[in-house]
Amino acid sequence: MDATGVAPLGAYELLERVGEGATSVVYRAMDRFGRTVAVKEPRPDFAHDPTIRRRLRREARAMARVRSPYVAEALDACLEGDRPYLVTEYIAGVPLRDLVTTYGPLWQEALWGFAGRFAQGLAAVHGAGVLHRDLKPGNVMVLGGIPKIIDFGIAQETGAEQVTQPGVLTGTPGYVAPELIDGGRCSEASDVFSWAATVAFAATGRPPFGAGSLHGICFRVLRGAADLDGVPESVLPLLHRALARDPAERPTAAWLAGRLAERRPVPAS
Repeated sequence: MDATGVAPLGAYELLERVGEGATSVVYRAMDRFGRTVAVKEPRPDFAHDPTIRRRLRREARAMARVRSPYVAEALDACLEGDRPYLVTEYIAGVPLRDLVTTYGPLWQEALWGFAGRFAQGLAAVHGAGVLHRDLKPGNVMVLGGIPKIIDFGIAQETGAEQVTQPGVLTGTPGYVAPELIDGGRCSEASDVFSWAATVAFAATGRPPFGAGSLHGICFRVLRGAADLDGVPESVLPLLHRALARDPAERPTAAWLAGRLAERRPVPAS
């Protein structure tokens, strides 16, 4: 057994549990060369579930397509056998959610740099033909001010058949685009909306569509009632555009990355 009390996974020694969800567990692990990696494994009662295995296979395929310093890199995967798993780079940072909750909102240059690199990462995801579908403060790790997009658990290829059941909201309320609440399809524009909501959280320390009941949050998203009070004027016009109710009016992630990299003010629309 490893330090976790769990048997090793292939060539990976499991050192500690660093994350878990309803169906999977993530470990900090060591490979045969002594490098620290992250290993994601379905819980034992889900290990043979065909749906969970399909999701893990989609996640591995999506991550393998993306190359960016601002996106976690897929390193290895074993998708057969009794214990399927996915290996990614280990990011020794903290989720944006925890960083802002503990130390307060990002400001000025820190916010501008974070938002720009985050947009570059999302542009790389879209450039690889992938939709993330669950961008939120908990799925962006930050180390030394540098963001890394993680958790492609519900990602899918652009234009692929919808992988969730009709009528089921996929993603995190308050960060999900309004067209998805209305039952529409996910698109690059939907990810851009989630990018903007996440940047708004980074700038204010508050979910932009508030907290409370699912119904209340979704109602505010559908009304376009984002609370952006406190967002610096230099970033505010970008967020207004990226949070547009109509997905056709939102800019691309590459456009956002370009404006932020150029440090050019954007007039309000």
